[in-house]
Amino acid sequence: MNGRREHEDDGDGRGFVVPCARLPYRAPLRWLALGWADLRRSPGLSAGFGLTIVLVSLLISTFAWWLGRFALLAALLSGFVFIAPLIGVGLYSVSRRLEQGHRPHWRASHRLARRVMGQAAVFALLQLVIILLWSRAGMMVAAFVPVRDSDPATLVEFLLVGSAVGSVFALATFAATAFSLPMIADRDVDMVTACLSSVNAVLRNKGVSLLWGLLIVLFTGLGFATVFVGLGIVMPWLAYASWHAYRETLDAAEWPILAD
Repeated sequence: MNGRREHEDDGDGRGFVVPCARLPYRAPLRWLALGWADLRRSPGLSAGFGLTIVLVSLLISTFAWWLGRFALLAALLSGFVFIAPLIGVGLYSVSRRLEQGHRPHWRASHRLARRVMGQAAVFALLQLVIILLWSRAGMMVAAFVPVRDSDPATLVEFLLVGSAVGSVFALATFAATAFSLPMIADRDVDMVTACLSSVNAVLRNKGVSLLWGLLIVLFTGLGFATVFVGLGIVMPWLAYASWHAYRETLDAAEWPILAD
């Protein structure tokens, strides 16, 4: 791991947050390169996870188009929010075992996902709360900044305000999740500590974190632009890269290693 590490002590020799590194601006490109190497070393597992992601994404989109009801769509998205962290942990297990010099396989990913199911559920609940608050904020923007057909300026105002509000939620979500989920897939740590450690690392590496977030948005957008097919490659790749981002950014040596 590179860079100077910083943390705050809670009095028992272990910090309130995990020590983090000061990252160089080229770090995200290195994470992508390492993630791509993991993808090439485990094509079978990556394809299996990728196919699952594509099918789930298509299912949600199909129901959203077919039903056209916000409540039912919210229920579907809520279910995906609880499944997605476990898929992520399964993918992190691939990079984790490759890093340890072991052969990744389905059983190891499944065992690790079962071990962290409780923390993953806390993570999912956090995401669900953010989604619901984000949705409510969007409704408030629509109510307080109405768009009038006769006045194009109101549309510009609505888009500016809506984008500003959405950016706040997007940044908060990214800060809390950038490094937290890979950490609970690696160490015996609670989700609160993992999220606070992620926020701390993002705040101490604002420029690098912004670049990393933009790259995630760009590649995810490319995945959607290929009618979801590209997600089968992009999402495992980004998950592997996120594992390496966590390993380079946070020093969790004081927390026990999880056995898979």
